Amino acid sequence: MKKTGIAVIAVAIVTVSGSVASAHHSAVQFDFGRSVAITGVVKKFEAINPHVRLVLQVTDQKGSREIELEGHSTNNMYRAGYRNGMIKYGDTITVFVAPLKDGSEGGYVTAAKTASGTRFGALSRAEQEQERQRAEGR
Repeated sequence: MKKTGIAVIAVAIVTVSGSVASAHHSAVQFDFGRSVAITGVVKKFEAINPHVRLVLQVTDQKGSREIELEGHSTNNMYRAGYRNGMIKYGDTITVFVAPLKDGSEGGYVTAAKTASGTRFGALSRAEQEQERQRAEGR
């Protein structure tokens, strides 16, 4: 009976540990060598850990649809300039994302420009190049 109790506890620990470990995933599906700008209306925004969750209603030449995105942890976003309340439901914002490698819609938010024009996050490669050229006087 004692061995059965220990076995049950061991299985419970492994089960819980596995589900917690699988909750956080790799970012291998994103192409961090590219940056794509997506503009849309915020349908959902959650600044939670382990990742920010964002759903944008996008209307463009492909039609109107919702695109689900994720981003850094709240802590990383805060260090990159994000402050609570900067993104609200119904705001029109532009996000800069590392797109999904398989070409499907979605991506990893690396930066954003809010409805008020405030920007936070990492500079895209194109923005880094513009900054370099500006610094060089070109």
